[in-house]
Amino acid sequence: MPVHPEILWAQRSSESDEKKNILYVTVNLPDIKPETLQYELTPTHISFKAKAGNAEKGIEERDYEFSFDLFEEVVPEESSKNLTSRSFNLLIRKKEKKAEYWPRLTKEKVRTQFIKTDFSKWVDEDEQEGDAAALDEDFDMGGMGGMPGMGGMGGMPGMGGMGGMDLDAMLKSMGGAGGAGGDEAGPSGAEADDDSDDDGPPPLEEAEPKA
Repeated sequence: MPVHPEILWAQRSSESDEKKNILYVTVNLPDIKPETLQYELTPTHISFKAKAGNAEKGIEERDYEFSFDLFEEVVPEESSKNLTSRSFNLLIRKKEKKAEYWPRLTKEKVRTQFIKTDFSKWVDEDEQEGDAAALDEDFDMGGMGGMPGMGGMGGMPGMGGMGGMDLDAMLKSMGGAGGAGGDEAGPSGAEADDDSDDDGPPPLEEAEPKA
């Protein structure tokens, strides 16, 4: 019986710029057999089927599969894909340009342990200004490097490998911890900033008694 692979997702939204109105969907499954991969994206539905595993690494080969309706319509011809040794990565264009985020990836409001927020790519709706373009470019370059035939969305063919490496590093940094590691990155960074800010006042306080 096929197993449902882990799906990580994040998004960006824009009322005016369709390039920033996108979904980042990652099938977090290493060692996918390219010859078995069956992927289909329609305006309302997404499906995936493949074998994955590596006998040399002691990873049993198994069948993986999922299929579900998307929350709203997308534009398949303006979407891209990139298969790596670690995952199958999708950059999907939302059809309707609007500022609001999708509340979920699936059309049906059901909880599933297989679909999780990708905290390595996620930004809050009101903090996405200036962030979407950078991630968009990373994915496009990676997609062109790994699958030249899917380069329609990319604008920098001379930099084919960079995005792939960035994406791989990003996924590797997540490991198997799901969203926990990414979620902690923000607070720990904030604490570091607080510490650096606190380094300033003590010399001023010491200076006052001497005066």
